[in-house]
Parts: sequence; C-alpha cells; structure tokens
Amino acid sequence: VAALGIILIPAMINRGGFSAPFASSLMASASSIAIVIPPSIAFVVYASITGVSVGDMFMGGWIPGIMMGLSLVIIIMIECRKKGIQASKAKSSWGQRWKSFREAFWGFLMPVIIIGGIYGGVFTPTEAAVSVVYGLVVGVFIYREVKMKDMIDILVDSGKTTGGIMLIIGAATLFSYVCTVFGIAQAAQALLLEISGNKYIFLLIVNVIFLIAGCFVDANSAMYIFIPIMYPVATQLGIDPVHFGVIATVNLAIGQVTPPVGVNLFVAIGVSEKLQGLRDKTKVTIVSMSKAVWPQIVACIIALLLITYVPWFSTVLLFGK
Repeated sequence: VAALGIILIPAMINRGGFSAPFASSLMASASSIAIVIPPSIAFVVYASITGVSVGDMFMGGWIPGIMMGLSLVIIIMIECRKKGIQASKAKSSWGQRWKSFREAFWGFLMPVIIIGGIYGGVFTPTEAAVSVVYGLVVGVFIYREVKMKDMIDILVDSGKTTGGIMLIIGAATLFSYVCTVFGIAQAAQALLLEISGNKYIFLLIVNVIFLIAGCFVDANSAMYIFIPIMYPVATQLGIDPVHFGVIATVNLAIGQVTPPVGVNLFVAIGVSEKLQGLRDKTKVTIVSMSKAVWPQIVACIIALLLITYVPWFSTVLLFGK
C-alpha cells in the first residue's frame, strides 16, 4: 500500500477520475491479496504450524488470489460505468514500454528467484532468504538507490520489524501452550466438532471467526492463535490441509481492509494525506474509506465462498497430490 499507493492513488484520481476514498480503498483491497499470491509469509507461517508443504501452499494460492483480483476488477468496471469513466486514449509507444520493462526487470526477477528456487529444489523456503542478498546487490549496484551509509538505518528498521514479529510469535506461541496445558484447545475442538459435525457448517463457522478476528488481529497472530485449534478439527472432517490453509489466509487478507482495525485502510489514509496536488480534494478519512471499501469487501467475500465450498480452486495445481 505504501510503496505503490504513492504512485497509483494520484494516477487513479487525477487521470482516472475516481474519487479519493475509492482510489485509496481499492489500493488497500488490492494490496491485501499479497498474502494470498505466492510468495506469501502467511502461507509459510501456516505451513510451519501444521507441517504442510510450503510449496503446496504456494501452488494452492495462485487461483484464489487471481479470483480475488478479478472480483475487484468487476467492482472497478461497475464504478466506471456508474461514474461514466472512460479509458484514457493516450497510449505509450512500444519504445517507452520496453524502456519501462527493462528498468523494472531486476525487480520482477525477485519473485521468480524465490518461487523458482523453491520449486526447482535449489533451496528450501527458509533458505529463500537468499533473495535478501539479491535485493541488496540490485539496490546497491544496479539501481544505485541504496548507499552504504544507508545500511545502518536499514539494519535498524529490519531489527524493529523482526523484533515486533518475534514478540507476536512468542506471545501467540505461549497462548497456544497455555490453551494446550489447561485443556482449552481440546475443549474448543470438541465444541467445534459437536456444533459442526458437518464440514460445510464447520467451514462457515471458520469463515465467520477468521473474518471477525481479521478486524482486530494481524494475519500471523491469528494463524498462531486459531490454527492449532481448528486444524485438527478440519483434518478429522476430511478437509484438505492446503484447502483449509488457503481459506484461512483469504479470510485474513479480507480482514486487512475490514473496519474498524483494517491495517491496510490506515496505511492508505496515511499515504493519501501525504499526497499533494490531487484533483479530488476530498479528505480521506476512516469513515469515507469504510463506505468506499464495502463493495470491494463484498466482492472478495463472494470469491471467498467459492474458494471455501469448491476445493478444486485450491488443489487443482497440486498435480495429483
């Protein structure tokens, strides 16, 4: 949201004719798909908790992520028709396109290295951190945007981010341990089985719980808290582990833009406040964003229901596993 929003939000407002709240909310919604399209940290976290293959989780996320993207495309088409917004007739030349692609090539190569390296057996998902070295080389020697004097600030920022994640993981792991020791996890599992002996009802309950949790808790924390309780029930009901992981991740992706604590919404607001010279001077607030984002949330929930009750979307790329 922060990296691309500063470019795309002004373009949508000044050149596209969209309102500031709609442009900002769309940026937030589209960015939430990042944890569904591989490489996804949320998938790695789920795999570390359940023992499912990270590669299988990555393959399971492709089609659901594309479905979420297409659902947002439909919302954009409806908004364009409602507001009478037409496509720009100004087109760039093939020379300009080639120049832009050439400049972006080294950045595009990053996910290719991560996913290709994992599936090619070059390194494990943990060893995929080699991509950090690649990013450093590209930033310092190719784009020349990272100076050696910036390294201390980069390391400090990385330390803050990693420290925050470690605190979350530590607290969530302790919570899971306490739930296990005092029998809370087993009681919760028994209750879920008793309430939802049917797997379709169980999946509906899972969706409701994760959608509510996503309003208040980040994806990684929710994974550590709820997956150890829900996963055994899912396996007992015969739900494919990859399918269940995709369902959980899609729910938490939607939660990133669900008020009142949708983290992507607040980042988009922060980006919008820093932008100057926008044609649409409407102040972007959490209220205006919440109104604009609801059609996008509904579209993503429809995609979620298809993903939930049609396992094929999550498992078709597993090649017979």
